[in-house]
Amino acid sequence: MPSLKALKGRIGSVKSTQKITKAMKMVAAAKLRRAQEAAEAGRPYAEELTRVMARLASGVTVGPESPKLLAGTGKDDVHLLVVATSERGLAGAFNSNIVRAARKRADELIRSGKQVKFYLVGKKGRAPLARIFPGLIVHQVDQSAIKTVGFQDALDVGTDIVNRFEAGEFDVAHLFYARFQSALVQEPTEVQLIPVAIPSEEKRDGAKDGDRQVAAFEFEPDEEEILAALLPRNIAVQLYRAFQENAASEQGSRMTAMDNATRNAGEMIGKLTIQYNRSRQAAITTELIEIIAGAEAL
Repeated sequence: MPSLKALKGRIGSVKSTQKITKAMKMVAAAKLRRAQEAAEAGRPYAEELTRVMARLASGVTVGPESPKLLAGTGKDDVHLLVVATSERGLAGAFNSNIVRAARKRADELIRSGKQVKFYLVGKKGRAPLARIFPGLIVHQVDQSAIKTVGFQDALDVGTDIVNRFEAGEFDVAHLFYARFQSALVQEPTEVQLIPVAIPSEEKRDGAKDGDRQVAAFEFEPDEEEILAALLPRNIAVQLYRAFQENAASEQGSRMTAMDNATRNAGEMIGKLTIQYNRSRQAAITTELIEIIAGAEAL
């Protein structure tokens, strides 16, 4: 049985940890509100840009003359998995869920005979992926010095990925991140970045899209020229959206994890306090028995 001094020291240590986790929960809650507002504000723009790309693509016959980001390389032998995680830990299952989704996709591709490469944004995905897929990480973006990720950061990453695609390093690129739903739920999401995936439900000009009438447009210059200019920006926008969703998901997951840690610390303090009191009472009882026995012996 631990000594009274050891129990008292352990109680003090857990109380100190509880103060830290409580403070981290409050900080995460404050950051979550701003990150959630930014993520929700960015969704309409990214979704509308996707719809515009679909309208443009509906008027283009994909062929050798089409923009390469739309038509692809004509094969899908090499896949680049862009895995966006956080720079810091203590965020519950946030990072592990994203890595798990990327691992599952990588395993499926490898089993089908494809070559897989990893492009990491954030350092928390490197250790598990490097352990399972040694030598397959081609690049890692360090964002630890960036307080709030901006569009320029996403544009830099997008430009690098496009340059690698044009250099022939891969045929298809997939993006993995966590879509924020609430402080309790962050959904791991996969998006095909290159070639740009056009939603199949988007109809041609003049057709109905659900309950919304899609207007007919005439484009000047033609659709292919507009697509050639918009496709790289669309990749940057999708990356920026993923970074915003990740920022909100990270804070939500961290807030939940720190709240659970604070409660668990409270329960542990209660159990240790009971054990301490019982040990102290047993020690006092033993001393009293020794004193009484000594008095009777005299």
